[in-house]
Amino acid sequence: QEQEMESGGDLVEAGHSMRLTCVVSGLRIEHSAIAWLRQAPGKEREGVACIRWDVIKKYRDNVKRRFDISRNNAKNTLYRQMNSTKPDETAMYYCAVADVSYCPEYWFQGDGFPYWGQGTQVTVSL
Repeated sequence: QEQEMESGGDLVEAGHSMRLTCVVSGLRIEHSAIAWLRQAPGKEREGVACIRWDVIKKYRDNVKRRFDISRNNAKNTLYRQMNSTKPDETAMYYCAVADVSYCPEYWFQGDGFPYWGQGTQVTVSL
């Protein structure tokens, strides 16, 4: 069974806010942990934020208090709000779905998510 996902891209000026939306189709997310991952040119993939099925959230340290991850199970949708954006956060961003209810042990490395979106480019300009 093939799963398809979508996510919206954006260009934002540093210090401003932006919001991404990921609509998941082909599988239900209500019992799964879901996450936002990113990969910048020349850098390793990394997890940015993860939200468990019970809405408990996890963030990597350098985005805490600026990022918010949320979900709407009825709409099968994942959201990401980012405030006080920084140029070094320019990257390809992906939404990803785990096949477990809790955030995978190495979610912050981007591991443990078998289902991925096609990615969307986010550029934070000076």
